Amino acid sequence: MAVGSFRRSIASQLSKVLDLPPENLIKSISAVPVSKKRHVADFQLSIASVIENSSNDCLAQDLHLQAQQLAERLKCDSVVSEISAGPGTVNFTINRELLAKTVLQQVWKDGSEYGVKSELFSTVPRQKAVIEFSSPNIAKKFHIGHLRSTIVGNFIANLKVALGHEVVRINYLGDWGMQFGLLGVGFQSFGNKEKLKSSPLQHLFEVYVQINKAAKDESTKKLAKDFFRKLEEHDEQTLSIWKQFRDLSIEEYIRIYKRLGVHFDEYSGESFYQEKAQEVLKMLEDKGLLQKTIKGTGVVDLSEKKDLSMVSTVMRSDGTSLYITRQVSPSVDLAAAIDRMNKHSWDTMIYVTDKSQSNHFQHLFQILKLMGYDWAERCQHVSFGIIQGMKTRRGEVVFLEDVLNEVRSRMLQNMASTKTTKEIQDPVETAEKVGLAALIIQDFRGLLSSDYQFSWDRALQSRGDTGVFLQYTHARLHSLEQMHGNADLADVNVACLLEPDAISVLQHLLRYDEVLYRSSQDLQPKHIVSYLLTLSHLAAVAHKTLPVKGSAPEVAQARLCLFHATRSVLANGMKLLGITPITQM
Repeated sequence: MAVGSFRRSIASQLSKVLDLPPENLIKSISAVPVSKKRHVADFQLSIASVIENSSNDCLAQDLHLQAQQLAERLKCDSVVSEISAGPGTVNFTINRELLAKTVLQQVWKDGSEYGVKSELFSTVPRQKAVIEFSSPNIAKKFHIGHLRSTIVGNFIANLKVALGHEVVRINYLGDWGMQFGLLGVGFQSFGNKEKLKSSPLQHLFEVYVQINKAAKDESTKKLAKDFFRKLEEHDEQTLSIWKQFRDLSIEEYIRIYKRLGVHFDEYSGESFYQEKAQEVLKMLEDKGLLQKTIKGTGVVDLSEKKDLSMVSTVMRSDGTSLYITRQVSPSVDLAAAIDRMNKHSWDTMIYVTDKSQSNHFQHLFQILKLMGYDWAERCQHVSFGIIQGMKTRRGEVVFLEDVLNEVRSRMLQNMASTKTTKEIQDPVETAEKVGLAALIIQDFRGLLSSDYQFSWDRALQSRGDTGVFLQYTHARLHSLEQMHGNADLADVNVACLLEPDAISVLQHLLRYDEVLYRSSQDLQPKHIVSYLLTLSHLAAVAHKTLPVKGSAPEVAQARLCLFHATRSVLANGMKLLGITPITQM
């Protein structure tokens, strides 16, 4: 029997009584969250969810009364051992031994695909998704918003891939604009080729800071404009300098992203779409969508009454497309969106940026619709709030690598104060993985759109709801298996797993598919984070009350299987979030 057959079995009985197709009922039957009160049912049907679908007049009365009446009409069978009515719900308790056997077998059989093979996803079509995330500006600060975009985009991509979708991960770099005029001139004055090769991001940033100070001088401004004009005119020597800046920066980004466990299928950027942006302006003009203002800039009217009360500026007064910043103009993004559809024929395209860019993307999608691109409906902006207060010991965060080095050094310091660190084969790598888990869990605990105050102390706590706690739990469960040998499901006597703490873990494992489904619907990682933290707390309790050591062989083997299943699901969820589970700590 499969875990999904529990819902199907309940739906089958309900369908006969309610005269509704079983497939209409499956998503209305949800696993019950584990309660500290111990005894809770495994599944419940919300009466309100079936009233809308039901033509049965008797279901239009008081919800609680309806729940009681429905519960009385249902019978227990070999799957369901108890049926009861709650406030507006009918509750179903699965035969305890069947629950243990089925959940453990399913986790064992599905492995990394546990939860994603659920019937909840059976009607979800497999799609191709293009996800644009991270997108730092070359030679400018890799600010903390880029870190957030990187881990959020990576999570969404991981989740989509796990659910069987095809994903194209795009890093859309800020690699064009007047700052490259300044940078080119700055490098001639302050640049060092050796430093550029050894530490391109750091060196280009230093050059940019120095030339910006000098840019108040009119002659420097003129030189920068001339350099950028040559760049726009494809002057070979100027392009060669720019290409070197870009290529060396990408090489270093790839190395840093590797530390984060992040990769991209495509490094794109504003530079790719200069000419295509001009083509877009021509298209807008041909469709009668481009209007000139008194100042000579080109705008698209997005107002309902077409009275120019809401416009999007897409062209400078000199007739060239705007591509300096996203906040200023969507013309380059229009070209990129159209090009990506032609190249990838995607089903959905997701942009992951901070919420300050919400208007920009709203305008972008509106203009695409006005241009006649119906697929604009399938574009989505996943926005996130601001992280406040993230600083290294040396002060302000400038580069992503500063954050990674800081979290690693703080974690190493914490580990050095514990007795077990000496036994770890590679404490530096372990510190990095644990530290990254700490960053990710602190970031993902709330709604992505919320701003939050970052705290190193809170993030790196070993107890409580932190990434450190998740890693500790995974390592502890792994060492349990190492100590007592691998669990063997074939020999398991599930009658040895009827204690309340064992049942709580099994009930929670039962809910994993619903949590994945919820995150797949709203692209919020917090559902998975909350689930994994609860699983870790339940595992900690079970580890104390259900010892493997000193128990009868049959009992020890059953408990070992339960802990193996727990570790397997914990690892699956952590990987979706972008965390590499560790085996020693």
